[in-house]
Amino acid sequence: QVQLVESGGGLVQVGGSLRLSCAASGTILSIYTMGWYRQAPGKQRELVATLTSGDRTNYADSVKGRFTMSRINAKNTVYLQMNSLTPEDTAVYYCYADLRRWYDRGDYWGQGTQVTVSP
Repeated sequence: QVQLVESGGGLVQVGGSLRLSCAASGTILSIYTMGWYRQAPGKQRELVATLTSGDRTNYADSVKGRFTMSRINAKNTVYLQMNSLTPEDTAVYYCYADLRRWYDRGDYWGQGTQVTVSP
């Protein structure tokens, strides 16, 4: 069974920084893409950033220049460094992975971590 476990959320003031972590565990053969999505109250879940196994990153326009996604391959762990946070970044942040197990490939999600940016 695969698990994605996020950590690092919390409360921060406008202009502050947070770093989210996501560790994938279980019987994993390979990870194709990992990413971060977020969902604010009353809004749809939206992409924040993705990072492929080929080191290609993709960022939402709203976070470009402020957020940076990175990873440690050996630990199946990714990070999201979030700087210059604004109240509009307040949301539950979900880790995502497109990965292969021994017998299938699928999408997996973490349980989410709350990020709250206070004015």
